[in-house]
Amino acid sequence: MTSTRRPLPQDIGAIAALDDPARRALYQLITDSAEPLGRDAAATALGLSRSTTAFHLDRLADAGLLSVEFRRISGKTGPGSGRPAKLYRRAPGELSVSLPARHYDLAGELMAEAIGESGASGEPVLETLARVAARTGRALGAQAGDLASTLERSGFEPRSDGDGIVLGNCPFHRLAERNTAVVCALNFELLCGVAEGAGDDAHVIVADPDAGECCVRAIPAIPRSAAVEPGAKPAH
Repeated sequence: MTSTRRPLPQDIGAIAALDDPARRALYQLITDSAEPLGRDAAATALGLSRSTTAFHLDRLADAGLLSVEFRRISGKTGPGSGRPAKLYRRAPGELSVSLPARHYDLAGELMAEAIGESGASGEPVLETLARVAARTGRALGAQAGDLASTLERSGFEPRSDGDGIVLGNCPFHRLAERNTAVVCALNFELLCGVAEGAGDDAHVIVADPDAGECCVRAIPAIPRSAAVEPGAKPAH
């Protein structure tokens, strides 16, 4: 499982496209239709000119809110059948904006996946959840390529505090308030997986309920050269 969430500015731009009353009406009309609609049908339904309708529909499509297909409405083919009509339907996928960033969808996906795997294997669900969260974290870390970028993309608001990385936001805040032990354990395993997937050996993920706005932080790893070999005395 990897994140398909769009960047926040892109989400805000798409929502801003609905600020115009005509575009909102057209979006609702397309959403309510069981079949894709063309410009003429939409213009007639809302009493708008065809040119105005076309402009607003294309703006919604450019924003990713509508998808476009071309089809001959008459069903005729071959010479003389005319050009295919441009039809609009609601775009697949989801769009949401929350400030600060919240990713309850990710937590829900992890929990649902863990429940399914636990039921199939008989493994305790909390153990399965830890394993699923770590696996997802590894995928997210590998996708982004580094720890800080993954934390930023995932809404954790990473900040350097002079002793590693502290997190300025918990994307699972409301869930963590009500189910602290479960969500913080999920979060810890997720971020351990992120660090592993990103190949980050400069930090160690630790549980720290007093750090920032999240129950986890990343502290500097002890360099191998600084580690004391068994039986050896530390340097003075």
